[in-house]
Amino acid sequence: MTIAPEPTPDADADLLLGALVERARGGDMHAWARLYQDHWARLLRHVSYLTGDVTAAEDLVQETFAQALASLIRFDARAPFFAWLRGIAMNIVRKHWRTRGRRTRAYTRIEAESGLGLAANDPENNHLSRLRAQTLLAVLDELPEHLREAFVLCDLRDMSTEDAAQELGISPGNLRVRATRARARIRVALTELGWLSPPSGDSP
Repeated sequence: MTIAPEPTPDADADLLLGALVERARGGDMHAWARLYQDHWARLLRHVSYLTGDVTAAEDLVQETFAQALASLIRFDARAPFFAWLRGIAMNIVRKHWRTRGRRTRAYTRIEAESGLGLAANDPENNHLSRLRAQTLLAVLDELPEHLREAFVLCDLRDMSTEDAAQELGISPGNLRVRATRARARIRVALTELGWLSPPSGDSP
């Protein structure tokens, strides 16, 4: 007689999550409350990494769950639930980045990473810094979501490869590839816009 293997803890958790999602899609608010409680802390940590502002992140996560509840009926149950939440959060974070007044602070680090740092207390250079921050914001906003997340976590938040990979649910090798591609695209875009000099050998 063949004995079926016992379910693993991960399999049990997946079954429970699937059941909660289905109940929530059917209008069970107790199930939705459980999903909210189970995923709040992880999503808050993720959004905090992306924004660098825990207070703002709390508001953005609240907005994420509100949008998720409104669109839950369209959720594909075959997809990972947290990845779906993270996608909604990323769109909300992008709008947050665009908000006037947050741009320079959010992208000061990008300037440093891109070799665009400027002298302090120089009005002309401060004006250029704001223009560069706006340009960098536009460039980063054009990156595919998976590349943008990798760049933000690795280059702006200074997370280790292992921690960033775990946060995104991918392997460290995959993360390194994404981060490298993101940096390359950013550098190409900034070069084309005239903010960076072409690499030696590329000039006519």
